[in-house]
Amino acid sequence: MKTTGIVAEYNPFHNGHKAHVDRCREQGATHIVAAMSGNFVQLGSVAIMDKRARAAAAIKGGVDLVVELPVPFAVATAEVFARGGVSVLEGLGCIDALSFGAECEDLSKLQAAAKAVTDPQVDRLIKQELSGGVSYPTARAYAVRAAYGREVADVLEGPNNIIADDYLKELERRGSPMAIEPVKRVGNAHDGLTATDEFASASMLRILLERGDERAFDFMPETTQVEFKRMAAVGRAPVSVEESERAILSRLRMLTAEEIAKAPDVSEGLENRIFNAIQSATSLEELYDIVKTKRYTHSRIRRIVTALYLGILPEDRETVPYIRVLGFNDRGLEVLKKAKETATLPVITKPSAIEGLHEKARHTFELECRATNLYNLATPRVLPCGTEYSDEIVML
Repeated sequence: MKTTGIVAEYNPFHNGHKAHVDRCREQGATHIVAAMSGNFVQLGSVAIMDKRARAAAAIKGGVDLVVELPVPFAVATAEVFARGGVSVLEGLGCIDALSFGAECEDLSKLQAAAKAVTDPQVDRLIKQELSGGVSYPTARAYAVRAAYGREVADVLEGPNNIIADDYLKELERRGSPMAIEPVKRVGNAHDGLTATDEFASASMLRILLERGDERAFDFMPETTQVEFKRMAAVGRAPVSVEESERAILSRLRMLTAEEIAKAPDVSEGLENRIFNAIQSATSLEELYDIVKTKRYTHSRIRRIVTALYLGILPEDRETVPYIRVLGFNDRGLEVLKKAKETATLPVITKPSAIEGLHEKARHTFELECRATNLYNLATPRVLPCGTEYSDEIVML
């Protein structure tokens, strides 16, 4: 038995994801576990359809067990996202290997880049570059190139390579015994807006699905298409942040600069810039454009706004307190049975089990419930609160 773990969003599960899962099988995986983002994703937006529908699509596409990446980690920087994903998989205690897609499949090059970004000399150079007003990604690229040369720095040009390096850093920090299995990413860049053969990025597919353009179905397994159409038929897809834009803006307009300052990733007076922008912005895009500078990237601002909307604080990202099961098949059930003996975190299959856990776990689940209640304002048909309790686990 070889159990391979994947950290993913599957937003939506497409042909590139299916190719990754198939590659894991080719590398000997008998069981595949995905730690997947819930209803909000790393870009600071809502998922195109809810987490259980995406879990069902993933399981029908070849994954055996889907567990949830808690929302404080799902809407975070690549480093925090990776830390949360690795924490969930390690917490099961029975994952043999971590597999991830990357532009570079050469593990030695990825390890060299991961070593570079943890070098104190590089850290000093990054701070020097930041003082010139550039963004963190740009500062890091300059610093690594200066200290380690262009070849290592070029690895950090790929967005999937960057998060791959964060996985490597987290595994190293933990002294994890999990094997590392990078898989060459196929098709377009993760945010590309054109298609290549049967592959298209999740970003492109979300745009098509939001427009009602069925060309999106050409680039995903039929099982994902069926799942999406099922959700669309009951008014639960496609989900779009624009549907709850006024709700987000109203929440932001109630905040003081001091309250904004408490959000994750807010530093050096950024709270004042955000507060001032809130006073004049009449749309989220206008807000992002006002706040954005060379130093403060669009994605960083989106994540901060989402954290403010959901009430996520830095301390909510300290540790993963439990593992919540979203769905499984027969092989996934075998993993869960094994995890009963090996897991170092509580494995939750029913929301009622949260009540028996410690305060930190209960608070994390309260954040999850809040996120889902607010997510339900972004669905085509507004849904009531409480679906975190009423929606059932996926068993296939």
